[in-house]
Amino acid sequence: MTLICVLIWTLLCCCFTGKSRGQITVTQPGAVSSAVGATVSIKCTTSQNVRVWSNNHLLSWYQQKDGGVPKLLIKYASTRQSGIPARFTGSGSNSDFTLTISGVQAEDAAVYYYPYKYAY
Repeated sequence: MTLICVLIWTLLCCCFTGKSRGQITVTQPGAVSSAVGATVSIKCTTSQNVRVWSNNHLLSWYQQKDGGVPKLLIKYASTRQSGIPARFTGSGSNSDFTLTISGVQAEDAAVYYYPYKYAY
């Protein structure tokens, strides 16, 4: 069975969100491995609850292959970007979010990250 490594940067994304909300950090695991055809879940946690459907809270999953440009997969925590295969799904609310890749393909080997940004 072929194993691929789905790499996840350990990300501490410090985002300044205004005086009333302070600083929000985003944490992810270091790396996840998966067999081709398996299902893998990548989890992300924010240091405080965030509103998923607010235009101010930008919650998105990105994929970046070696030497490539980051590609938007999921926005608003669960809305798949146009053209992204259905095997990529996003879920979660409050402070816990997950990217699930069902039926992992060899071409899914990449860095996945979940930056959080508050837009004023």
